Amino acid sequence: QVQLVESGGGLVQPGGSLRLSCAAPRFTFDAYASWYRQAPGKERELVAIITSSGSGTEYLDSVKGRFTISRDNARTTVYLQMNSLKPEDTAVYFCRAWGDSGVSYWGQGTQVTVSS
Repeated sequence: QVQLVESGGGLVQPGGSLRLSCAAPRFTFDAYASWYRQAPGKERELVAIITSSGSGTEYLDSVKGRFTISRDNARTTVYLQMNSLKPEDTAVYFCRAWGDSGVSYWGQGTQVTVSS
């Protein structure tokens, strides 16, 4: 069983930046990987996704131009660089990745709070 682990969340002021990381022991991000978020009282939503080649990315409209999803060359870690953060970005952020068999795996989430 693959257990993805997110890190990098925290409290940041509006306009600030955070970089989230996602990794798992003995797991390589060879297929699609993504970031979701869930704010209190709201449904979980897809924030960003990166293709297996790494050349294709898609973003939630509200984060376009501010967030960037990427993967390291060794394919061991997926990142979400978040700039110009807004209070409405406050949520628990989850990593989701697909394995070779098509099964997807989730992390436990990391809290991001944007507040002055």
